Amino acid sequence: MTQATPTSLTRAGQPADAGTATKKVFVKTYGCQMNVYDSERMGDALSRDGYQPVDSVEAADLVLINTCHIREKAAEKVYSQLGRLAQLKKRRNSEGGDLMVAVAGCVAQAEGEEMIRRAPVVDVVIGPQTYHRLPGALAKARNGERVVETEFPTEDKFDRLPDASAGTIRTRGVTAFLTVQEGCDKFCTFCVVPYTRGAEVSRPVERIMSEAERLAAAGVREVTLLGQNVNAWHGQGSDGREWGLGELVHRLAAIEGIDRIRYTTSHPRDMDDALINAHRDLPELMPYLHLPVQSGSDRILKAMNRRHTAAEYIRLVERIRMARPDIALSGDFIVGFPGETDEDFEDTMRLIREVNYAAAFSFKYSIRPGTPGAGMDGQVDEAVKSERLTRLQALINEQTRDFGRQCVGKTADLLLEKPGRNTDQLVGRSPWLQPVIVDAKAGKIGDIVNMRIMQTGSNGLYAEPVETQSGNQGAISFDS
Repeated sequence: MTQATPTSLTRAGQPADAGTATKKVFVKTYGCQMNVYDSERMGDALSRDGYQPVDSVEAADLVLINTCHIREKAAEKVYSQLGRLAQLKKRRNSEGGDLMVAVAGCVAQAEGEEMIRRAPVVDVVIGPQTYHRLPGALAKARNGERVVETEFPTEDKFDRLPDASAGTIRTRGVTAFLTVQEGCDKFCTFCVVPYTRGAEVSRPVERIMSEAERLAAAGVREVTLLGQNVNAWHGQGSDGREWGLGELVHRLAAIEGIDRIRYTTSHPRDMDDALINAHRDLPELMPYLHLPVQSGSDRILKAMNRRHTAAEYIRLVERIRMARPDIALSGDFIVGFPGETDEDFEDTMRLIREVNYAAAFSFKYSIRPGTPGAGMDGQVDEAVKSERLTRLQALINEQTRDFGRQCVGKTADLLLEKPGRNTDQLVGRSPWLQPVIVDAKAGKIGDIVNMRIMQTGSNGLYAEPVETQSGNQGAISFDS
């Protein structure tokens, strides 16, 4: 899954009884949207165990670090943070207090027992597939046991997690993540996900629907379906058949209150006709698609084990744009994969120019121990990778600016999500996932308002109310 979300603090859910809660938890979340979702669900479980969220490490009885393994030297950065926590724990103990430390997520999964050995400050190490066991693991740790839970259990963690209360959901806002699929069977040679998240697992339709209905009842208006390989989702439907993501989106669109649906991250090989047609037929399915390609060179794509060619990817983009002409595309790119030549890199640049992205995430290749790419010949010099990345990002940034300029003068429905930096402003989100700043008088948080985009800025777009709601809404085509 794309590691695109900036490092963020995720507040755990409110306790079942705030008046009796005595324990406090600080949660730090790194990485992707799925980690944000996982932190929220761990927060739900901890709230039932009497934990109340706090905004500082110093005020916490429990520090929970939810880690991501996509970045270079991710484990070393975690250990560095644990070193600082060790000093805090020592000071707390000297003052007669207590502090517990738990590490969750993909670094925890990869390190396992090694983390317990190397970082004595850690009380609990818990992987992405076992975080439903976190309260039990903490109970063991309070009795002096150091706990490692990193196997891939047979039980479904979602069955064993408490449902979030309506009040907890409301504190999260009018948009929400909803995990529908986990793990990956693609085994791209640069990626650790199959080893840290396990094989592909799809949640059944009715469990997804139940969670989505709770979100809608609590005021959520937009859901983003999450999966490491989300369009490979194939859950059992209410009719006993195996459904695909296109069918699931149709079912979710019928829930009263759910006005917008997104999904991420997709693999080109799993973009089937039913899902493409859902983009054509469902106004609730937003016209924004994150469709990683990683490289424009067929030789490098083969080395990456992507199992598609650049031409196949471009033909897929053409089919999607025929179904939904105003769709905006984003992608992922890795530069400097082992063996990448100047010609291979220029193939990537040509693909970017042909597709014309609204946004993209790009990275220098870095070795992930245990992946096939780590042992490949032809590792590219860091200076070469840096130069290529600079050129690629300059092209993507220009395309993103062009995309924003194309929106000026058009009308769009904006979901108002949060206050702006100024008290007289609100920030909404366009159908194409851009932040849009509007006057606070335009509506209240949670409203969907029709606005005209007036200009672009460094922090997003700026929009004003549309005087009349009738007439052509000015659909935008973003193909090249």
